[in-house]
Amino acid sequence: MDIDRPANVSFFDFVGGVQLLQGEDTRTAMPVILIGICVSGAVGNLLVLLIIIRDFKSGKGSEVKALLASLASADLAVLLLCAPVRAVTYYKQTWTLGGFVCSTTDWFQHSCVVAKTLILAVTTRAKHTLVPGPLRGPTWIHGALAFVWIVSMMFPIPQMLFASLVPHGRGVICVSEMPVCASDFMSLFYKIYPTATFVLPVTFTLAYYTKSLHAAVNHAPSPQHHSKVTLVLLCLSGALGLMLLPEWGTFTWIRLGYDKPPAGLLIFAQVLLYACSALSPVILMTMYDDVRQGLVSIWLAATCRGSKRPPVIRCPKTEGNGAEVGANGGGAVANALSPEKEKTFPDVEHFWTGRRNTHVEEEQDPVPWEREEKML
Repeated sequence: MDIDRPANVSFFDFVGGVQLLQGEDTRTAMPVILIGICVSGAVGNLLVLLIIIRDFKSGKGSEVKALLASLASADLAVLLLCAPVRAVTYYKQTWTLGGFVCSTTDWFQHSCVVAKTLILAVTTRAKHTLVPGPLRGPTWIHGALAFVWIVSMMFPIPQMLFASLVPHGRGVICVSEMPVCASDFMSLFYKIYPTATFVLPVTFTLAYYTKSLHAAVNHAPSPQHHSKVTLVLLCLSGALGLMLLPEWGTFTWIRLGYDKPPAGLLIFAQVLLYACSALSPVILMTMYDDVRQGLVSIWLAATCRGSKRPPVIRCPKTEGNGAEVGANGGGAVANALSPEKEKTFPDVEHFWTGRRNTHVEEEQDPVPWEREEKML
């Protein structure tokens, strides 16, 4: 990835993945790793979204679940729209996706990453209580999410302004070039940008949930449910902070004019960024009770749907003589069995025919020998 930086730019960096890499191992291994992360992460985030939507439809939604659905949507966008671009870039080793993708890929990825961090910070204000009504959360959540996404899209605008295609050999590469005339302002901006969108939100979120978990465990009257949700959000914030730290560190290091980090560190930071989006649904499915129960319900519904059998019609059990069966059970059996499937057994029919005429005439004595004894 050796390339000379032009004299009229203050920094020079690749956009959309590290290009001009040497070695076939990297060319084949990186796309496979990124595709595996994309597939597993996309499936997990789709399941989380489906579970949360079902909870809202059944009246089990909450403010936290609405924000977690937005977080899963941001992860899904990163995995489906940003990671494949890097996989293609690593495989081709040059840029083949055109000027529009070159200008917008880093801007869109940074927008989603910043949105994830700010959404987790907004969850500190959300309540864990149920929200009545299907798919309608409180008004402040809609306003907060709109504000978060607007801020997230405005901060990374320089990633879109400075990206351009540069000819190199027989192909082109996608790079970010900042002119010397803008170096002073952008140097200040690249100190404020990571601090405002990563360091402060993550630090605030971790401190808030650590304090809340301690208070819920030690002082709350019924801390079980509240402490579990707090622990889930604390783990999400901690995982996001640790796994995005290399990406933000290398990003700031390059743009402040220091020496470029090794290519291995840049690749490792990008892999951790996508792995973070794939890890979030795993944390929710294993630690969040509502999501785990929803996953079990979906699994049971999917597995039991194909094993349904038609109901078996059973004749009612009868006790007593045949007259009771003919009077009470005959109508029910006749309604339950269709005429086509009803079968008549000759022997049984003869038996019941003989049993129907059970009337004893007055002149006929059923016990004639008793009368003879009386006469004597």
